Amino acid sequence: MTTREHEIEVQELDRVTIRFAGDSGDGMQVTGSQFSQAAAVFGNDISTLPDYPAEIRAPAGSLPGVSGFQISFSSSEIHTPGDRPDVLVAMNPAALKSNLGDLVPGGAIIVNADAFTPTNLAKAGYANSPLDDGSLSAYNVHEIPVTTLNARALEGLEMTSKQVDLTRNFFALGVMFFLFERSMEPTFRWLEEKYAKRPIFIEANRRALSAGYAFGETTEIFHTTYRVAPANLAPGTYRNITGNEATALGLLTASQLAERPLFYSSYPITPASEILHQLSLYKNFGLKTFQAEDEIAAIGAAIGASYGGGLGMTGTSGPGMALKTEMLGLAVMVELPLVVVDVQRGGPSTGLPTKTEQGDLFQALFGRNSDSPVPVVAPATPSECFAFAVEAWRLALRHMTPVVYLSDAFLATGSEPWRIPTTDELPDLRVPSRTDPEGFYPYMRDPETLARPWVVPGTPGLEHRVGGLEKLDVLGTVSYDPDNHHRMMMLRAEKVARIARDIPPLEVFGPPEGDLLILSWGSTYGAIRSAVESLQQRGKSIAHAQLRYLNPFPENTGDVVRAYKRVLIPEVNMGQLLLVIRAKYLVDAQGFNLVRCKPFQISEIQTKAEHVLGDL
Repeated sequence: MTTREHEIEVQELDRVTIRFAGDSGDGMQVTGSQFSQAAAVFGNDISTLPDYPAEIRAPAGSLPGVSGFQISFSSSEIHTPGDRPDVLVAMNPAALKSNLGDLVPGGAIIVNADAFTPTNLAKAGYANSPLDDGSLSAYNVHEIPVTTLNARALEGLEMTSKQVDLTRNFFALGVMFFLFERSMEPTFRWLEEKYAKRPIFIEANRRALSAGYAFGETTEIFHTTYRVAPANLAPGTYRNITGNEATALGLLTASQLAERPLFYSSYPITPASEILHQLSLYKNFGLKTFQAEDEIAAIGAAIGASYGGGLGMTGTSGPGMALKTEMLGLAVMVELPLVVVDVQRGGPSTGLPTKTEQGDLFQALFGRNSDSPVPVVAPATPSECFAFAVEAWRLALRHMTPVVYLSDAFLATGSEPWRIPTTDELPDLRVPSRTDPEGFYPYMRDPETLARPWVVPGTPGLEHRVGGLEKLDVLGTVSYDPDNHHRMMMLRAEKVARIARDIPPLEVFGPPEGDLLILSWGSTYGAIRSAVESLQQRGKSIAHAQLRYLNPFPENTGDVVRAYKRVLIPEVNMGQLLLVIRAKYLVDAQGFNLVRCKPFQISEIQTKAEHVLGDL
C-alpha cells in the first residue's frame, strides 16, 4: 500500500464555499448534491445554489453549456450559498473560464488536466492553455488527470469508454471528500438506492469515488486538509431539502391536516416541474397528480377539484401564470379554496427558464381583469417553503379564497437543513363542508371571515350553481344589478383584507427605529440578513424586515416602514414591491434593483446600504 511521506496540516475553518463546474453532461448537479448531503449529515449548516445552463443541449465544452453547483457549509448559522467560492472544481476549460472571475483572490482551483486539449481550449476561447501561460499564478492550482486516473480505477468493468467517463465526477468528488474530511458513506448509500437495478453502475461509481479519495491521501500535491466543525443547530431531526421538495411535502402535509384529498394539476414548466414529480411519488396518501395538456386546463381541473370538495391546486412559472389568469379570476368569483404555486424565473416571455427572478409580484397582485384581490404569500428560504405551503392552504380553506404562493428558481433548487416539525407544531386545517340545508344560501357569509359555505356537489338539499357571472349577494343567482355588483366587489375585497387579522405582525431584526430599514421579500432574504448582521456588528443603525405576506400586508407594516429615516427595498426586478410600498404607505422608499437573474451578493447589499447611510 502506498503511504504518504510528508505531513498533512489540518486547518480549522468556520466556513468554506465550493463551486463545482463542468459541462452539462459532467454531473455537476449530482456532485454538488452529494457533497451537500455529506456536509448535512456531518452537521454543518449549508446553503446551495445550483446553476443550470439556460440552453437545452448546448454544445459540449462550450461556455453556454457550463453547469455549476455552489455550496457553502459552515460551523455556524449561514443564510446564503456565499458570494464567491473559495474553491473552484473545473472539469474543462469552459468551466474554468466561466467561473474564474468569481473565485476569491488566492483561492484554490482543482482542474481535470486531461480536458485541456486544443479542441476544448478553442471551444472556450483560449488561445493558449491557462495551465501553462502563467495567467493563474494568483491562485493555488492543482492539476489532476482525472479522466486518466478514473479510467484506471474502473479497468475490468464491462462498460463503454463513454460510461466510464460519466463517473469521473465522482473521482473529483472523492478528492473533495478527502480535502474536507467528509465521509463517503452517505454517497455509497445513495448509490445503492439510485442504481439498485444496475449493480455495475454502483460498483463503477464506488470505485471512482474511492479512487479520488485515495488519490488525495497518497498524492503529494496537497499539503493541507480542512476541517469545518458541525454547526450548533437547534435540537431536532433534520434533513437536507430543496425548496421544491419542501413545497411538495408541505402540500402533502396540508392534505393530511385538512383530511381532504389533494389534487395537483400542472403543465410541465421549468423550474416548477419538480413539484409535480415529487407529488407523484405520494399516491399512497390519496393524492392525485394530473399532467394537463396546457396551463389553462391545469387550473380548470384544479378549480373543479375544489368544487368537488378536494384541495385543488396547480403549479407553474411566470409564462404559465399569465395563461391561468382568466381561470384564477373565476376562482375569485366563485370563492373556492385554491392554491396556485408560481416558481418565478427570468422573463418576460420564455426568458431564461433556468435562472431566478422576482418578476411576477405585479402579476400575482394585479394580473387579472377587474378588481380581483387574492392573498399572496412568499417563503424566504428553501426550508420555509414547507411552512408556507401549509400556510397557503390554511388561508385558502379558512377564508374560502384562491391563494398565490410565490417561490422562485433560487429557492426551488437551492437547499439547506430543514428541521422536521412535530405534529403538535402543525395547524389544524380541517374545515367542515356544509351539510345542513336549513337556511342555506350559496353566498351567505361567516361574520368573522366573510367566507361563504363550502358544499360538496350532490349533498341532499344543498343543490346550487356557481360560475363566472356576477352573483346576487347571499342568494348566489346571476345578477346584473349595479348596486349589487358594487356590494359584491367590496365584499370580496374586504374578505381578503380581513386576512391581515389572521397573520402574524411584521417582525424587525434590529432596532425598532433608526436610520435605515431594509425591507425585502422572497429569496433576497439570505443576502440581506447577512449584510445587516455585519453592519450591525459595526455599530450601524440598521434593521431588516422580511415580508412573507404580500397581500394583505401585516397590519403593522405601515408603522414599521415609517419608523426609519430611510427605507431600502432590494429586488431582483425593476421595483415592484417598491412601487406598492410607496403608494400604500406614502414613504420615500428607495429601490435597489439588479435584474441579472442572479441572487444578490452580501457585498452588494452592504455597499448599497453604506451608501444610503452615508447620505444621512
